[in-house]
Order: sequence, then C-alpha cells, then structure tokens
Amino acid sequence: MAADTHANNHVRIFDTTMRDGEQSPGASMTATDKLEIAQTLDAMGVDIIEAGFPIASNGDFEAVRAVAGVVKNAVVCGLSRAGVKDIERAGEAVKGAVRPRIHTFISTSPIHMKHKLQMEPHQVLDAIEGSVRAARNLVDDVEWSAEDATRTDRDFLKRCCEIAIKAGATTINIPDTVGYSFPEEYGALFKDLIESVPGADKSIFSAHCHNDLGLAVANSIAAVQNGARQVECAINGLGERAGNAALEEIVMALRVRGDALPYRTQIDSTKLTRVSQMLSRVTGFPVQYNKAIVGKNAFSHESGIHQDGMLKNNQTYEIMRPEDVGQGATHLVMGKLSGKHAFKEKLRELGYELSDNELVDAFTRFKDLADRKRHIYDEDLVALVDDALSHGADSIQVKRLRVVAGTDGPQTAEIDLVIDGQDVWRTARGNGPVDAIFNAIKAATPHEAQLELFQVHAVTEGTDAQAEVSVRLSENGRAAAARAADADTLVASAKAYVAALNRIMRKRDPRAHPQEMGAA
Repeated sequence: MAADTHANNHVRIFDTTMRDGEQSPGASMTATDKLEIAQTLDAMGVDIIEAGFPIASNGDFEAVRAVAGVVKNAVVCGLSRAGVKDIERAGEAVKGAVRPRIHTFISTSPIHMKHKLQMEPHQVLDAIEGSVRAARNLVDDVEWSAEDATRTDRDFLKRCCEIAIKAGATTINIPDTVGYSFPEEYGALFKDLIESVPGADKSIFSAHCHNDLGLAVANSIAAVQNGARQVECAINGLGERAGNAALEEIVMALRVRGDALPYRTQIDSTKLTRVSQMLSRVTGFPVQYNKAIVGKNAFSHESGIHQDGMLKNNQTYEIMRPEDVGQGATHLVMGKLSGKHAFKEKLRELGYELSDNELVDAFTRFKDLADRKRHIYDEDLVALVDDALSHGADSIQVKRLRVVAGTDGPQTAEIDLVIDGQDVWRTARGNGPVDAIFNAIKAATPHEAQLELFQVHAVTEGTDAQAEVSVRLSENGRAAAARAADADTLVASAKAYVAALNRIMRKRDPRAHPQEMGAA
C-alpha cells in the first residue's frame, strides 16, 4: 500500500472508539454494541475501524471477528503488542474481513523502555522488525506504532520507523500517547520524519493524539498539515484519561476550513450526531452540552443579540449548518394530542428508525410523559427513546417503585424488580430516599458493587422537566456506567442504578486490565 503522502490530499479516518475508546473506565462494550457501532461507522465512510484488542479476552476476540464479518467497506483492524501470540491472535480475528489490518505497537521512549518494557534500545529495534515481519506474513496491511513517540529520542525514533518500513509496515503511527505535545512541535516531528526517514514515501504516516492538555484535535490537524494522511480518533473524543481526538471535530474542521486545510475525508457528516448519541447510549457516558459539533447546545442561541443576528442571517453566528452534522434545524412541537404518525415522523427526523414493537413501547412512554409534562422538547424524546432502547432487554428491570420521604422519616423504599422474568419485591430504609432505593435494590439482588458516581440533571428547562440520572458502579476493578431518564427523579435513579448493575453483571467474565493491554 504505497502512498505519496505529500501529493495525496485524502486524510484517512481511523476510528478507535471500540478499542482505545473502550479503555475509558466504565465504557466497555458488548459484542452486540460493537456490531451496531461498526456498521454505523462503515456506512458513515470511516476508512479504518479498530475493532478491539483480540488477545485481551475471548470476548474481545469474538467481537473483533464478528465486526470483521459484517463490515463491507472499511479496513478492519485488530491491535496487538509485539509478541508473536498477540500478532497471531489479531491475525486470526481479522482474517475474515474484506480488508484486514494488524496494528502492532511497542514503546520507544526512554521512560517506557526502562520502566515498562525493561528492554534496551537494541532489543526494541529487534522486536519491531520481528513483530512487523510476523504481522506481514499474515496480512498485507500492517500498521506499526511507536508508543509514547513524542517523548522518544528523535534519532532513535527515525531508526525505529526505518526498520518498521523495511520490515513491511504500510502505515507508521506516531502517537502522542500522553497528550504531551504542542501543535507546532508535533507538526514539525511529522515533517522531519517524512523528509528524513529512508523509505518514508512507501508508507502512510498517522497521527494519534490524546487530550491530556486539551490539544488532541489541534495536534492532529498540525500533523495533517505536515504530511500525515491518517488520523486516529474516536467518536465524542472517548478514550483513556482525558480521551482521544474527537472524530467529529477533525472531520468538520477539515470541511469548514477548506480554505486553510486543503484536505478531504470521505465521511458522511450528516451521520455524526446520530453516531454520537448511539455511543452515549451504549456506554452510558453523556455528551457534554457544549461539546463541539454534536453537543445539545452546539447550535443553540439564547442571547438576544445572537438571536437577532440569526433571524437576519444564520451565518452571523453559525459557521456550519446544523443539518450538515445531523442536528436538524426544524422542530415539531410534540404534546399529548399528537398521534402515532406524527410521533414516528418526529423520531425519523431525530435519526431513529424503530421496529413496530419498539415504536409502540416508545409511543406509550411518550403519552405517559405528555400527561405529566406540558412541553415536550426534542431532548425529551431523545432521552425517552434512548432509555427504552438501552434497558429494554436487561435481565433486571424496574417494575414498580414507592418511596416515603420527608422531614419525619425514616426514608423508605419499596421496589418491585423483574429479575429474569420473576417478580422480586423488597423494602429498605436509607439515609434519604435515593439511599433507601439503592438499599432496596441491593436487598432484591445482592451484590458487592460500589457506587462511584451519582449525578442528576434536567433534560430540559422547567419544574416538570425529565430528570436524567447517571450512575457508575465498580466491582473488583470493573466499572460500568449507565443513564436513565424519567419525569420522576427517584424512578430515574432506580432505573439508572439497575442499568449499571446489569452492565456490571455482563462484565463479570475475567478480562485483561486496560492499563496492561492498552496502547498508543
């Protein structure tokens, strides 16, 4: 796969949501989740989908293999360390893909070589050559990464890249693994490597940036300006610590600022908001309201001056059209008199295509909400439908809840759960109504999971707004997060806790620790 990285203006989008993104604590995805996301990314035009780390667990191996079997257009990539077993496992997982790739990595910085690998530089060079050759014997498309490249000695990094290219690497990834670099120096690094490494014209150079200093997108763009033709990124910027470069921000920066950035991607940007919402539903991680491109407020205007300007010409305060990123500008006013047809059309406008049974269930929930809430906003519908889609197939579900609260006390919760089709009723006291609810759930389904996060916010304005509750639980080093929405904050709290508990139960199979398995 030779490429002229200087003349070619096509920037390949390498999505690592399901691999690096999944390493974010609490963001683990099931095989079903990964299939849904992968097919959406493929339809959106992503060039390379990194589906996981096959040797991490049998579940991850099967998920990568399943993704490889359904993706029609994109390259499907599996990550591996430099060991032969890792590489063989990755090759086995992706071999069914239309376009398979193995992505192998090793650390190159002095601090990583000394403390993490406990290897001398010459041993690392030997490992690079051996791992790339082993991968190339299994697939034609091999990516090699220098973990912690931005803290690596420049001359040693050049030698590493040269060896990887000679061994057959078709893509050379230069990650800013710890989010350490600035745009000027990261761009200069790519320029130097592409101009001085022997054989650099035979490979595509790739950027992979973490956001520890909030510079991941800026660094990625600087790399593109200096010859990188692949950018590794994740939906919503999901990833370890402060996350990765956000796919949606990179795509729209290249599109909106084509005057200064004469590069292109093949991404269908109208699908960006929907895939963002899908990932939020799957992981339970909410998208911040002011998130660029896909956030709830990205195209909202409250200031009178801004509103006046928008009424006269929307370009006064918007540099892109909301419909270009899948954020519809037209709003239907939904209420208790709305019929099923109008409801279905509104959901289609918001990017949902539901089955008949899902539509009936969502419409029933909508009618119940409309009886309690005067104004139904788009955000209410998104929360309502995502809540139904997220938890409808869970083995534990909330059937009924009754709470006694107030100054007199004691605060008491009575809860009726459906556990694997059986009704289980329990009552418990607590230090406040929420504590009583969670104690009642523990009584109904005993577990050792600890509550790490409990967060409530209103989906829309007003005293009758739906409450959206986020809960994160941890058990034996595993974390799971979930969200739920309801007009009753206590009901939403119970649903969110139960949803997170369902995720914890699904994750009880042993798997490698992300810090041991993660890369780049």
